[in-house]
Amino acid sequence: MFRALVALLAAVLIAGCASTLPTAPQKAAQPDYKYVIGPGDSLNIVVWRNPELSTTVPVRPDGRITTPLVEDMVAQGKNPSELAREIETALKKYLQDPVVTVVLQQFGSGTSEQIRVLGQAAKPATLPYRQNMTLLDVMISVGGLTDFAAGNRAVLIRSVENNKAYNVRLADLIKRGDVSANVQVLPGDVIIIPEGWF
Repeated sequence: MFRALVALLAAVLIAGCASTLPTAPQKAAQPDYKYVIGPGDSLNIVVWRNPELSTTVPVRPDGRITTPLVEDMVAQGKNPSELAREIETALKKYLQDPVVTVVLQQFGSGTSEQIRVLGQAAKPATLPYRQNMTLLDVMISVGGLTDFAAGNRAVLIRSVENNKAYNVRLADLIKRGDVSANVQVLPGDVIIIPEGWF
């Protein structure tokens, strides 16, 4: 997937058509957003009235977890509530009416729940997605643009829309304070900031 994004960036830069890309939608937030568990996450699993079964576990690279009495359960791709219901179902063999809570203890490295910023950001980074996160939030986290950035030729690649590319106006947003250039970001977005030629 990363190679496909790099290829897309190269095609955009070679063609010199970043300014002809559509502008990112102003309202793209998902009000019903639920975090999706991925490899590298750390989960705190609490079994009510059963502290001996409560534990903190990592999500392994294969996307599975192991807890007391429940081995090799797939956690990847589920939200914490879905996983809690599945653990309850598995524990019904041993407990009467188990009540389980799953809480994300530590954010892992799953790219589907991250925002990646590449190129001429002051501090290019991978950021964990937060609900209602905006382009301005992202740019504050990466320290803004370098002196050599072509901020208004930046491209946002949206993975949830099959890697559709949008033009974003970072220079207008950061240097001119144009809030109309601020857009919602979504989990999996990649923001590529090219270097200006002069």
